[in-house]
Amino acid sequence: MSKGTNGCRGCGEPTTVRVLDFGNVPAPDHFPLVTEPIGVGEACHGLAIDLCGSCGLAQLSDDDTSGEELHGLEPQALRDQAEVAVKHVAAAGWLRGDTVLEFESPHSGTWIPLVTEYGFSTTTSDADVVLDCFGIMHEPDQRSSFARRAEATREDGVLLLQYQSLVTIVEQGQWNALRHGHFAYYSVTTLARMLKDAGMSIASLWEFDLYGGTVLVAAVHGDVEPDESVRRLLAKEEAMGITTAESLAVLQETADQDVDSLVSWLEEEAAAGHTVYAYAAASKAVSLFSRAGITTRLVTAVADASPAKQGRRMPATDIPIVSPAELLAANPDRVLLTLADLLPEVSARFPELDGRWRAHGL
Repeated sequence: MSKGTNGCRGCGEPTTVRVLDFGNVPAPDHFPLVTEPIGVGEACHGLAIDLCGSCGLAQLSDDDTSGEELHGLEPQALRDQAEVAVKHVAAAGWLRGDTVLEFESPHSGTWIPLVTEYGFSTTTSDADVVLDCFGIMHEPDQRSSFARRAEATREDGVLLLQYQSLVTIVEQGQWNALRHGHFAYYSVTTLARMLKDAGMSIASLWEFDLYGGTVLVAAVHGDVEPDESVRRLLAKEEAMGITTAESLAVLQETADQDVDSLVSWLEEEAAAGHTVYAYAAASKAVSLFSRAGITTRLVTAVADASPAKQGRRMPATDIPIVSPAELLAANPDRVLLTLADLLPEVSARFPELDGRWRAHGL
């Protein structure tokens, strides 16, 4: 394994170790117009993950992508999980005080309406409750970003921070969750160290099934003894060696196997004369389609509910992005669902396609 080219985004350690290298892939948030020739304005960019030997943070090595992100519509699964999370937090007694501040996330959605139902009003600083749902991973300078969130939290307040667990990514082989624009991937072990540098500590946490496994931590100022939920996950991560290069290296082989498996299935469907569409022009699908070299020979189009993406195409491919209505009109034999969490939602919304879904990652 080679050394990373940058210092650690989290603790400033001057040397990191390169643990994963997925080569050159298109920017995950740049969807060219369907009329634009392939290759115009859609350069590929190196995608590699480094690991800090000091704090254990898995992090994006470099990111030279640019451009405005096309936000997708917030999935029902994300809205449902937010409601459940706020209820858990309230039941555990963590919704104390009367002011709330939320750090914005590119993943759409907000918890503010859910929290204000408990009598909270919004503020721009010094809040009793500070929210961050999948936001902080988008910050290149992790150290200063944690400091800002700590500073925004009142001395007796709580920081509620949700993230997709690195444990989940490794256990479920979710290699395409690693992407440009996501600068850090957290274990609770590393998160505790980074919060400590900001003067905070993790008091409790909750685990949810969203994205295969997400974690919501409650962090407070000072040094507090973590509860059983935190100790249990810390023990699991220690047993896995989640902050070691060896634990992450498995994703390199997993990525190749995943691509081979998908292409084999698509080739079988094509040989059988079946028409295949996909659903959800998500960022995870960009690297998957790119590494697999998928074109309209195997996938006719990708349907997406976001009007901003319709009329465009998947980066580095000729596959157009169409509306759900066009998907139904096409009446395909198979539909590849690029985000497994959407299966309950799309199954209920499109009963006409019952029995035709193939959820990637399940």
